[in-house]
Formats: sequence, structure tokens, C-alpha cells
Amino acid sequence: MNDTAYVRELAALAPIIPVLVVEDVAHAVPLAEALVRGGLPVLEVTLRTDAALDVIAAMATVKGARVGAGTLVTVEDVAAAQKAGSTFGVTPGSPAFLIDACLEAGLALLPGAATATEAMTLQARGFEVLKFFPAEGAGGIKTLKGLSGPLPMLSFCPTGGVTPENARDYLSLSNVVCAGGSWIAPSSLVKAGKWAEIEERARHAAALPR
Repeated sequence: MNDTAYVRELAALAPIIPVLVVEDVAHAVPLAEALVRGGLPVLEVTLRTDAALDVIAAMATVKGARVGAGTLVTVEDVAAAQKAGSTFGVTPGSPAFLIDACLEAGLALLPGAATATEAMTLQARGFEVLKFFPAEGAGGIKTLKGLSGPLPMLSFCPTGGVTPENARDYLSLSNVVCAGGSWIAPSSLVKAGKWAEIEERARHAAALPR
């Protein structure tokens, strides 16, 4: 099942989805609480650390948090993420086998696309909200503007190179519904337990216009 309505609901909750790399499960709950307090309830936990699945499970217990798994690249990732409590998944790209696995599992998905062909292929499968990745590497704002003409029904969440300096420009585009960013909770602040600083960064990001 392709749950586009749920993905649109998530995208509408805040202008920025924090992209999180967490190495210690002990950081999961205070990090999620800080982000939710700061106005960013949708959290993408990347499956790039050994602790990621446990982090997802812990964050899923935090009131108000909508926790998803990023960097889904295998069928096994999809099953593990769902079992851990992910309510959505994010992929860097969209090979057919991976999309099939997410659809069969009923996992709401933000699938990755970097080209018009990839976007059109996903549109044909019923997806309306796509992750544009790697945003800056794939042409950034110029590419998204170019895609808006021939593909007006598609919306994007650019991720990869989105920063406090260019986030406003991305969010001002008619086909951008939100953006993914790692600057809100970088590993250095997470490891140091700087929850107040992370909450403040979240507040600034949550206040971005779109």
C-alpha cells in the first residue's frame, strides 16, 4: 500500500525533517524530546549505525514524535525498520525491488529520486511526495524549478546539502513541501548531550517560512 496521505501529513507538520545519525541508544530519548519541544516532530533516523534500530524503538516511545528510518537500502532494512517501530521509511534511491518491499510491507515511504526519469517512474507507481537526493549534488534549486513545469503533481523533500543558509530558498519553491537537514542535531552535539542547543536549533528550523 502506498500511503501518500500519511507522507503528506508528515511533510505538513514542520518545514524541516532532522536527519539523525545516533551512535548511542542512551541519547535517543533526550534527543527526540529536544527536537519535539523545538517544533520538529518528524524524525528520520538513518540506519548508518549499529544502534539505529534500538534508537528508533526508543524514540518511538516519545510523545509527539513521528519516527522513521532513513537509508533503507535492502529488503531486510525495511522489515527491521518496521519491526523497530518506524512509521515511515526514506530511501536514497528507488530500485524496484526496494519500492516493492516497502509497498508489500505497508510502510509509508518517502522514496529517493534525483532525475526526471526516477521521479516519473515513482509517479507512475502512485507516489506524489519524493525525496530529492542528493539535493545540492543533483542540481539543487535549479533542478527542482525545472521539474516543476513538466511534473506539477509531484512534491519534493530535498535532502543533502540543505543548510540554514539555503533552506529558505528551497522551501520557497512551489514543489517543495519540506526539507531534510542534518545541521539541527549534528553528531558532535548529540555526543556531547547538548539538548538545549539542539532544541534551539530546532526552534529556528521550525520557524522557517514555506
